[in-house]
Amino acid sequence: MNPYQAPLADMNFLLEQVFDASNTWEKLPAFAESVDMDTAQAIMDEASKIARDLIHPINRSGDEQGVRHQDDRVITPDGYQAVYQQYAEGGWVGLCGDPEYGGMGMPKMLGVLVDEMGYSACNAFTLYGSLTAGAALCINAHGSEQLKQQFLPGLYSGEWAGAMDMTEPQAGSDLRNIRTKAEPQEDGSYLITGSKIFITGGDHDLTENIIHLVLAKLPDSNGISLFLVPKINVDEAGQLTTPNGVTVGSIEHKMGLKGSATCVMNYDNARGFLVGKPNRGLICMFTMMNYERLAIGIQGLGSSQAAYQMASDYAKERTQGIAAGGSPTGGDCDPIIVHGDVRRMLLTIRCYTEAGRALSVFTGKQLDLAKHAEGETRDKATRYVGLLTPVAKAFLSDRGLDMTVMAQQVFGGHGYIRETGIEQLVRDTRIAQIYEGTNGIQAIDFLGRKTTGDNVKALSEFINELQTEMASFEHVSDSDKLKITQRCETLLTVAQLINDKKVAQPALINSCAVDFLDAFGHLVYGYFWLLMVEKSVDHQDPLFAKTKVQLADFYLAKLLPKVDYHLAQVSAGDAEIMAMDLTQF
Repeated sequence: MNPYQAPLADMNFLLEQVFDASNTWEKLPAFAESVDMDTAQAIMDEASKIARDLIHPINRSGDEQGVRHQDDRVITPDGYQAVYQQYAEGGWVGLCGDPEYGGMGMPKMLGVLVDEMGYSACNAFTLYGSLTAGAALCINAHGSEQLKQQFLPGLYSGEWAGAMDMTEPQAGSDLRNIRTKAEPQEDGSYLITGSKIFITGGDHDLTENIIHLVLAKLPDSNGISLFLVPKINVDEAGQLTTPNGVTVGSIEHKMGLKGSATCVMNYDNARGFLVGKPNRGLICMFTMMNYERLAIGIQGLGSSQAAYQMASDYAKERTQGIAAGGSPTGGDCDPIIVHGDVRRMLLTIRCYTEAGRALSVFTGKQLDLAKHAEGETRDKATRYVGLLTPVAKAFLSDRGLDMTVMAQQVFGGHGYIRETGIEQLVRDTRIAQIYEGTNGIQAIDFLGRKTTGDNVKALSEFINELQTEMASFEHVSDSDKLKITQRCETLLTVAQLINDKKVAQPALINSCAVDFLDAFGHLVYGYFWLLMVEKSVDHQDPLFAKTKVQLADFYLAKLLPKVDYHLAQVSAGDAEIMAMDLTQF
């Protein structure tokens, strides 16, 4: 199996030419003096080496060995500790963290590309750092100054890890029924008692402490509050003291991500500290969850990129049959990449992957603007973050699984056996559609809250901006622009029809949301392909620019029409779906 190679040329192209990162950073005081394109390229170069030389080599072995629960300890696979130590010492856990507390302060639109490299190299390992960065983000946004000083340096340095503790056996996506309790103490702390399940990185041996963000209920309250609960108590100076009543009940035995510890966590009068205001825990947690949802979408994207590299390499090496019209080499057998169906699969994977990368960087840019810009720029970015986050999570992870399965198909029978490695990607990527809110829930959020929740204002604003941008393109044909603009109008029309019917047909949004999100995702990818063609004209490598045009042509011809299919499905079959009696299922 060839080592993973980060697609640095494409990543640099997106930052430098497509999304003009330098100009964005220069206008934001948080980044104006800390990052430019030279810095960004140096960071990506180093991240690519770490992904290739450190993280990727433990991917297969970690899957084979898995995590172990032994004598109240969770033990990660061989090599994980050593790699994590080097990863943390390099500052990668705190890459986008607040510099005031030890983070590197890099922009998220750069961070998403580093995240992608990590997920391409090893899904399971990368989750540990991702959860830690998310926990630190939440504490920084909602914690008291004391909590920030006490806990953020250890998280950003990677000496401590973070975990998000929400789910309970009786309360999955609907958290109103959680039973974990928080009892106030005279010193202002709380004693947390209860159990959580499916906690990624809930316990492990990579760090000396794990900081849990736990949802719990205060006495005589139906509201949900958020508490910071360390595995090992920490004094005000940030030093570890005594165990804190946080234990592992068991670890989950999963289909994939076997190197990632997914734990049942028990809290027995564990000392915790309120994060944010009482009964406002979900609002605080969603700060973390929005970033995590983008990260999980990038997990699908990273898997798709890794799968493409593996399938492309295999297709160039595996000989089988002769090309239609005769062998280009005159031999008795050709590599399978000469066959049309294999090329169809590889082109499909690449088209979704490269457009998905554009979506991730664009969404990262909106997160940066929403956090660091001012005035209407900040407000608009905030609206776009709300609109795009469920799409990034669902569409990227849905296509991630689709593309890993398609890459597995390129391998034929060799894709179904473990030695080639592609089947691990299929297993590892499957969960991305489920956790951090299933993709059906993401679609309902997108259509029910983000699209019709404001009577289609944010969606209309976003689509109109895309159309205005496309009108200025000088190197894209009018016919290609029309393919996008016509579908933009149709999408808005359908959205308005749903908005008009939502009161009279309350089940409509729930039953058609997935198709609506898929229509939007395919449409936005079409826009990004035209944008990449427009920006590639002056690229220093003519073959790079030519390839972008050819890929865009393939996407517009073969994949963009899926917009029409999904929009047709939005209004089809709803009555039949909802009319059936429960006994008929």
